[in-house]
Amino acid sequence: MASSRSVDPGELRTAVQALSAWLSGDGPDPARAELALAVRLSLRTLAQDAPGRSVEVRVPPFAAVQCVEGPRHTRGTPPNVIETDPRTWLELATGRLKWTDAVETGRATASGTRADLTHWLPIVRLDS
Repeated sequence: MASSRSVDPGELRTAVQALSAWLSGDGPDPARAELALAVRLSLRTLAQDAPGRSVEVRVPPFAAVQCVEGPRHTRGTPPNVIETDPRTWLELATGRLKWTDAVETGRATASGTRADLTHWLPIVRLDS
């Protein structure tokens, strides 16, 4: 699980901005450490913005967080799980991809009645 330490919005913006060209399809693949930092900071920000433990958001291989108010799970696989790859997650986090489009095209999987992040996305908008 990701750390619960507060995320500095400037640090988040800088980490995600460094990947902007890649997210637009105009840049080279990022270094693993850069990608991991942007994913982890954006997931921790989501957990801050939507506190709770009813939904688990997984972005393998970098991080997972629990968020969204509601019933908490204590054992086994949680009833509300969202999983996606790092690029899709960052496209969602920056508003480049809509939640419904990601789910409908299979780029993100969402199971459970609370597994919907529409209300909390985007997390950070980048200047075009």
